[in-house]
Amino acid sequence: MFLENTVNHKEQFGWIEVICGSMFSGKTEELIRRLKRAQFAKQKVEIFKPTIDTRYHDEMVVSHDANEIRSTPVPAAANIAILAQGCDVVGIDEAQFFDDEIVKICNDLANQGIRVIVAGLDMDFKGNPFGPMPALMATAEYVTKVHAVCTRTGNLANYSFRKTDNDKLVMLGETEEYEPLSRAAYFYAMKKDDEKLKP
Repeated sequence: MFLENTVNHKEQFGWIEVICGSMFSGKTEELIRRLKRAQFAKQKVEIFKPTIDTRYHDEMVVSHDANEIRSTPVPAAANIAILAQGCDVVGIDEAQFFDDEIVKICNDLANQGIRVIVAGLDMDFKGNPFGPMPALMATAEYVTKVHAVCTRTGNLANYSFRKTDNDKLVMLGETEEYEPLSRAAYFYAMKKDDEKLKP
């Protein structure tokens, strides 16, 4: 795929892979695919997600098209460090919802020889970098940016547009609350929202 063969086999370090993009872009689908391949290869795999993400299931990581894998919900990044000991591969879904300590945890795990695969939104609904994701992308060896299809233009979408008036940064939702938009469609949608707010 995208991983080069290691030249120096004495170096017993892991690495970090980040899968990022907008909502409905297939981030979780790609995370599950990589983790299931590792399980098939008889590697010891642990998967974590934030406890606040209960959209599809309390314990399963579930993609929008119902592909799933068992996970451990954790309230904070610090819990991952304790529970991931002895693993070959660690998967983390919805990383944008974790505290900034997730960056140190992922790097510590990689330094212990663990392959760390992280999935999350790279931008919030306002189009700003989301939580710890920029720092994770900066320290990762491999970054895969996946795209959705814009619901208005049919072009590649990398923005998650919120269709409701809720202004909270964290708001779990699906197609009722969010839609993936291209840069142009997002720009016009945000401009229209701004005009509505003007007196």
